[in-house]
Amino acid sequence: MATMQVTEQAAEGLKRTFSVVVPAADIAVARDKRLANLAKEARIPGFRPGKVPASVVKQRYGSAIMGEVLDEQVQAVTRTVIEERGLRPAVQPKIELVNFADNADLEFTIELEQLPEIPLPDFSAIALEKPVTKVGDEEITKALEGIASRSRTMEDVTESRAAQQGDVVVTDFEGRLVDESAEGGLAEPFQGGTGTDMNVEIGGAGFIPGFAEGLLGINVGETRDVRVTFPAEYGAAELAGKGAVFKLTAKGLKKPVDPAVDDEFAKKLGLADVAELKTRITESLQQEYDQISRLNVKRKLLDALSTQATFEVPASMVEAEFTQIWQRIEADQKAGKQDDEDKGKDEDTLKSEYRAIAERRIRLGLLLSEIGRTNNIQVTNEELTTAMRGEAQRYPGQEKQVLEFFQKNPQAIENLRAPIFEEKVVDFMLELAQVTEKEVPAGELSAEPAEAAA
Repeated sequence: MATMQVTEQAAEGLKRTFSVVVPAADIAVARDKRLANLAKEARIPGFRPGKVPASVVKQRYGSAIMGEVLDEQVQAVTRTVIEERGLRPAVQPKIELVNFADNADLEFTIELEQLPEIPLPDFSAIALEKPVTKVGDEEITKALEGIASRSRTMEDVTESRAAQQGDVVVTDFEGRLVDESAEGGLAEPFQGGTGTDMNVEIGGAGFIPGFAEGLLGINVGETRDVRVTFPAEYGAAELAGKGAVFKLTAKGLKKPVDPAVDDEFAKKLGLADVAELKTRITESLQQEYDQISRLNVKRKLLDALSTQATFEVPASMVEAEFTQIWQRIEADQKAGKQDDEDKGKDEDTLKSEYRAIAERRIRLGLLLSEIGRTNNIQVTNEELTTAMRGEAQRYPGQEKQVLEFFQKNPQAIENLRAPIFEEKVVDFMLELAQVTEKEVPAGELSAEPAEAAA
């Protein structure tokens, strides 16, 4: 190692290129040492253990040993070059062999991008407004009504009246496709187009458009024709996009009845009384509001940091991030899930916009990482364990397998570490920034997502 030659060939922005020459003598010493060690352990027919001649070991294993020695030399020299010069590579350095022939000097180049110098902002100069919302009686009442509606029952309508929105009509029906060439303009009944004693909720989902609505105002015992058109994307191809007429007969009428929200109702939900139910609702809603408020102020914080972070970012990191983003965009396009804001834009425009997003993410990620590093912010083993258990709980009955997966896959654990680290860094910055809380109504609490940086 002491006699190796390292020459810096180029330095452009964050990119550095070094030319390295390791003398053949150094390679030979490392090779002979490996061969000698192998000779002590080799088991070759015709020779006693530990007595195999070096020439025989070299003949049989020389090529494989040489490959290992060259690889070790390249890795060790690369580490030395980086450490002696205090470099911080952004990604794995690129190694290119120039000469690695027998009995010749080992020559190769090291090409890398280093992390930039990242100036830290003055957190105390960052002013943020944090919208906050307290749970009020109106939200609690609305939540109670929602819980009650999900527990509603259907009761027969005893008075004489027509069907209303939300009612359930018990009906028999028969459907025929529209066919102008057939007698009466209708074809024979089609398969699946008839039903007996079917419950149809007026305004309910899951019916052909116009079918349930056609029962509005019907009286028990009444028969009427309802004309509909099957959607173009209807599951049965032979019916898609076609018109049909259903003959409907109302045989009964039911109305929804919400249960009284009282202590008995609360006990059915496993709670002591309605007071505890309201407390649970309040806690749940407040947690939701607090999370939205946190996302809001986090977004504002990252926006503020983005305007201050003007340092150069490694092109290789931006390219890797952009590639991941663009793969998702292409997958969404193929699935017909393109974002409305992207529709009508040509590919060059989209790529330019998403490359800018990739650069912002990398820049913010590097800044947050540097803030965490310089302020010794770390993720504890206890926090990782809690996160792993949280992930396991998402798969009831498979918790053990999930935990075993994390134990066998360190990279999966690192994927949990990143968001925890980011949140701790954000907490650190919010403690130092000027954060002013502003109380807003629940309807005005913005849930705009914060840009994930790590």
